Amino acid sequence: MKKALILLCMMMSMGAFAQTKTEVLDVARKANEYFMNKWSDPTTPTNFKIARESNLWTRSVYYLGLLALYDQDPQKHYLDHLDKWGNYHNWEPYKKEYTTFDADYMCCGQVYCQRYFLDGKEERYKKIQKFFNNQIAANYHSGWTWIDAIHMAMPGFAMMTTATGNKKYIDFAMKSYRWTRDSCGGNGLFNKEEGLWWRDKNFVAPYKESDGKNCFWSRGNGWVFVALCRVMNQLQPTDKYYKELLGDYMLMAKALLPLQREDGFWNPSLASTDFAGPELSGTSQFMYGLAWGVNKGILNSKIYMPAINKAWLAMKASVHNDGFLGYLQGSGDRPASSQPIDYNREPDFEDYGLGLFLLGATEYSKMLK
Repeated sequence: MKKALILLCMMMSMGAFAQTKTEVLDVARKANEYFMNKWSDPTTPTNFKIARESNLWTRSVYYLGLLALYDQDPQKHYLDHLDKWGNYHNWEPYKKEYTTFDADYMCCGQVYCQRYFLDGKEERYKKIQKFFNNQIAANYHSGWTWIDAIHMAMPGFAMMTTATGNKKYIDFAMKSYRWTRDSCGGNGLFNKEEGLWWRDKNFVAPYKESDGKNCFWSRGNGWVFVALCRVMNQLQPTDKYYKELLGDYMLMAKALLPLQREDGFWNPSLASTDFAGPELSGTSQFMYGLAWGVNKGILNSKIYMPAINKAWLAMKASVHNDGFLGYLQGSGDRPASSQPIDYNREPDFEDYGLGLFLLGATEYSKMLK
C-alpha cells in the first residue's frame, strides 16, 4: 500500500492524472466513426463552394491521422476506407498534376508512403515518386513560401528517402526548409528569438495584431511543429539533419509552453489576445509535438506533462456526444480567418481537423497504460 501511494505521488508530481489508454482511444474512435459514417464513400468529392477531388490536402491530413489511429488500434475497416480512397485516385497526386510546385498537391504522398510501409507494395508510392523527382530535377528550393507547406511536403520527401534509400529526397527537403526558415520574406519565416514562425512573407515584422503583439498563427505553427517530428521519425538521431531539426523543435517547444491557456487550449493567435479563445487544430498539433518529445525522451516529462494533460482535457472537451468536433477553425491563413470559432459551429472542412485530433490523441495514448 505504501509503495502504491509513493507511486501515485510520483505520478502526480509529473502532472499525470487518471486517464487510461483505452479511454483516450475511445474518444478518438468516437470522433473518427462520426466522420467515417458521414463520409462512408471516401471517393466523394468535397463540395465547399466548388467540388474538389478527395485527395486534396485536407483529406490527406485526415488519413495521416487515421494511420496513426490504426497504429494504436489496428482495425481492418480503417485500412479498407483508406485503400478505397487510394485505389480510386490510382495513388497519384491531387488532380493528377505532376508539374506543379504547389506543396498542397504533395500531401497525399505521405499517406501513400505510409501505406507502402505497412504492406511493401511499391505501387503505393511509385506514381507520387515522379512528382518528387520533377521538383528535384527543377532544383526549385524556394517553393515553400508559406509555413503550411513544410507540413504538406517535407515529411513526404523524408519518407521517400526511407522508401527508396536515396538521400536526394531528404537533401532537397532540407535545402527547401532552410530557405523558408532563413530567407523567405527577406530574413526567413522563423523568428528564432521567440521560437515561433510567421505564416508567410506577408506576415513578417512588423505585422502585428491590434494589441501590438506579433501575429503568430496557431495552426500554422502547428503545421511546422508536427512536420519536424514526422521528418525526424524518418532519420537517425545521429544524422546531421536530425540534429538541425531538433534544435528548431526545442525552440518551439520552449516557446509554446508559457503560451498555453489555463483551459488547455492555445489561442488562434499565439502571442496575442486578439481572437482569444479555444481552438482545436493548433492545440491538437501542439499536443502531438509535445507528447512526441516526451515519448522520445527528448522533453523533460516533469516540465511538459502538466501541459500535455491539460491539452488532452481541452481536446476531449471539444468532442460532442455524437463525435462531432467543436472549436475547430475553418480554412484560412491567419487567426482572423473563419471567425468566430465556436463549439457548435461546423467548419468548411472538417477532415483535416479530425486528422490532427487523431494524431494528437494517439501520440498521447502511447504514454498511457
